[in-house]
Amino acid sequence: MGAMEWSGGLAERPGRGRRVLVVGGGIAGLGAAQRLRAHPAFSQLRVLEATARAGGRIRSERGFGGVLELGAHWIHGPSRGNPVFELAAEHRLLREKDLSEENQRMETGGHVGLPSVTYASSGVSVSRELVVETASLFHSLIDQAREFVRGAAAPAPSVGEYVRGALRALAAGWTDREDARRLRLALMHNFLNVECCVSGTHSMDLVALAPFGEYTVLPGLDCTFPGGYQGLTNHIMASLPEDMIIFNKPVKTIHWNGSFQEAASPGETFPVLVECEDGGCFPAHHVIVTVPLGFLKEHVDTFFEPPLPTEKADAIRKLGFGTNNKIFLEFEEPFWEPGCQHIQVVWEDMSPLEDVASQLQDVWFKKLIGFWVLPSFESVHVLCGFIAGLESEFMETLTDEEVLLSLTQVLRRVTGNARLPAPRSVLRSRWHSAPYTRGSYSYVAVGSTGEDIDRLARPLPEDGAEAQLQILFAGEATHRTFYSTTHGALLSGWREADRLIALQDPQAQLPGPQL
Repeated sequence: MGAMEWSGGLAERPGRGRRVLVVGGGIAGLGAAQRLRAHPAFSQLRVLEATARAGGRIRSERGFGGVLELGAHWIHGPSRGNPVFELAAEHRLLREKDLSEENQRMETGGHVGLPSVTYASSGVSVSRELVVETASLFHSLIDQAREFVRGAAAPAPSVGEYVRGALRALAAGWTDREDARRLRLALMHNFLNVECCVSGTHSMDLVALAPFGEYTVLPGLDCTFPGGYQGLTNHIMASLPEDMIIFNKPVKTIHWNGSFQEAASPGETFPVLVECEDGGCFPAHHVIVTVPLGFLKEHVDTFFEPPLPTEKADAIRKLGFGTNNKIFLEFEEPFWEPGCQHIQVVWEDMSPLEDVASQLQDVWFKKLIGFWVLPSFESVHVLCGFIAGLESEFMETLTDEEVLLSLTQVLRRVTGNARLPAPRSVLRSRWHSAPYTRGSYSYVAVGSTGEDIDRLARPLPEDGAEAQLQILFAGEATHRTFYSTTHGALLSGWREADRLIALQDPQAQLPGPQL
């Protein structure tokens, strides 16, 4: 193993506090570091970040004359009790209307708002009445799918199979003409694809039905950060000493249950040693692992030495982690009406009741759910499309030119305007290809339960006989009711920091919220 690297300002403080390493500089890691730094027992604290930037899956970039969110987009459930909303409000990062009591009280049920306009693949717009009626039916089926958490036996393994079964029974009673029936089913297919984006999955057939309702929807009308989501993580970063975060420092292996020493601290032993890809090594008393579940899945057999207990490794393998990407298109002139916020795109040859076998390269763009019109861009006009699953991962392998060409053809087809000007340029996220992320966010997959989230969150060692709390786990995938969200990630970082503070200082008064 390489040289011991724990040196520099932070490690030199007198008093020999507990040495803590945080692996990963996303909002969970930053939140944990900020919480620990406020306590005198943790004067020796480092954050190791694999990439050149902090924020993790919060990633705001300047582009097309404004701010583009390549990662987290909305605050889900922006109301009192949501720590991301509370911090954003405290730092004045939100618009006045998003702070209003009225917005905080809105109950969306976690459903995506209705589109401003719906285009069908035959080049016609779909009547508002049909869209509202179909959305209402779909949302009621999703709401019903959340009810099995209350104890009734789930009639199907997955949310997708449950929704399709209910839909098949309902469709048998429809009396519309064949073309109207087909359009209704095509809309349902689109709404299922929207739900794939929400859940970060390839198919709702992969999302377990019984625990689906454990995910908790907070009140509030989802809102965005006008100056970029990263403003939030920048504020947390600004409260930490500059040398606390070490960038471009990917971790290779976390050695635990050991007795490690270093020349700079004669006579002191550490139960954990973090070995980095560049050979550098950091001995520590405690390590908080906040890396994405996608990374853990890929490296579960090599990232920990000794290997993880079977139950924890199984939880990592069983929980779901999928891809949701964005494609930004820049236009010189808008083809959409003023005030349009959300364009839905529906393929009339697609139905949730039929399986259509086809090659990804021929149909990947049919998984795109539509486009959101981005506000506050001065001289340019930008659409943001969302696409999940294997089609999204395939999209990452294409060139910008191929994506631009495909989406230009899609827009010309659905608007019925063969001369619609092509977008000027394209920019997109590629979360599946990102080596330290390998996807977007987690879900409870068929074959797993909420118990697996709790198993993942449990510190090591589990028996308590060895040195306590050697490895702790945080990140969105470790929060049983707020998985997949930034507030779940932040709360999980605070949870693990509080666990360490309580170990050192059982009388400590811990700040809220403890959702």
